[in-house]
Amino acid sequence: MARILILIGYLFTSMVMAKNVAIDPNNLFPQVKLETSKGTIVVELDRIKAPITVDNFLTYVVTGEYNNTIFHRVIEGFVVQGGGYDKNYVPRKVGENIVNESGNGLKNQTYTIAMAKEHRPHTANRQFFFNMADNTNLDPGINWGYAVFGAVTQGEEVLEEIAKQKTDFNAELGWEDVPVEPIILIKATLLPAV
Repeated sequence: MARILILIGYLFTSMVMAKNVAIDPNNLFPQVKLETSKGTIVVELDRIKAPITVDNFLTYVVTGEYNNTIFHRVIEGFVVQGGGYDKNYVPRKVGENIVNESGNGLKNQTYTIAMAKEHRPHTANRQFFFNMADNTNLDPGINWGYAVFGAVTQGEEVLEEIAKQKTDFNAELGWEDVPVEPIILIKATLLPAV
């Protein structure tokens, strides 16, 4: 099974490269800078343990698809979620769903980044979240978990500031935990390999 997932990851990388997206497949721990309206966060991704998820995330980064999106779900002590909507809550373009890599050994620990999904296991595509606590209930167990694919290396204080923002129920959208003041992901940038 692991060999199949790795093969799928390499095939996905090849497809990404074929679309003229500048992602270096030899960079096993790429770093991404996320400039938000509350400050800058840097994440280091783990392509060894989550190759499909990392390449999927990087595709959205290098094509500018995460620019000017919002963090639409914020729960202090739990998660900060974003990447799916613009500041008017209009859904952004969604690519294909990806294989769930939640069994890769990475845990939903504080300041890790993971993919959001529906209840079905292989439904992650573009939305991601930061764990704001050790969320062991999101790790795989009897059921599929949420795939962790990296961790914050800079900007933990920015995430803490985001997590403390006032939220409310948005009746128009039917969503809970929506920041009252929009928190914008202004720009996501793949940093040069070190």
